[in-house]
Amino acid sequence: MEAFGTALFAIDPSSASNSPPNDPTAMLNKIHPKRPDWYEELYALVTETCMKPYEAEIAGYKLQLFANLSGKANRILELGIGTGPNLKYYANEPGVQVFGVDPNMKMEKYARAAAEGAGLPQTNFTFKQAVAEALPLGDASVDAIVGTLVLCSVKDVELTLQEIMRVLKPGGMYVFVEHVAAEDGTIRRFVQGILDPLQQIVADGCHLTRKTGNVIAEAGFSTVELHQAFLSTASIVNPHVYGIAHK
Repeated sequence: MEAFGTALFAIDPSSASNSPPNDPTAMLNKIHPKRPDWYEELYALVTETCMKPYEAEIAGYKLQLFANLSGKANRILELGIGTGPNLKYYANEPGVQVFGVDPNMKMEKYARAAAEGAGLPQTNFTFKQAVAEALPLGDASVDAIVGTLVLCSVKDVELTLQEIMRVLKPGGMYVFVEHVAAEDGTIRRFVQGILDPLQQIVADGCHLTRKTGNVIAEAGFSTVELHQAFLSTASIVNPHVYGIAHK
């Protein structure tokens, strides 16, 4: 475990520094102050049990998307790894090493179980409590970054994307699935605007009205492949955008 963590932090000193620009612990405490254990545990349990219909419907999109990592990414960082529903799509590659980041430590036991179920050795899996705005990794230290339903709930989308760019190796991939605001002027968008404050309270900071696809497209990646989908199990949390961005 220590060897893997050290390897992720180690980079080429000629190309970048080895220290995140923001202190990860300070940023965690600022953005995600400690919640009561019962709340964190309940949120992790609800995430594990209630997302299954959604995961079943989106499985086809994820199979297509994560196939792009096969043979191209040995070191993968997953933002907001949660209970680890994505691990089965990419963590069974021989020799792959996964670094999972999530502000909720109660997610770790579920993520580790998911890693084991995917065939990923525990020695190749590291879980770190942190927020996406201050990743505890060195510059240019991973081949790919995975993020699904993450940018809806981060405090600062632009800063998160800057961190993604920082830790990705040149040519590295950012693989994403996000829900975004519906088209302006539609009934769905009107309802999203009304429910957005409540959604942030009950869903740990999740926003319904962010135009995340536009922000990703304008973040400075060399290429961005962007698709859109509607999921019946997501109800008002539609549409979704998914794709790959290259550094």
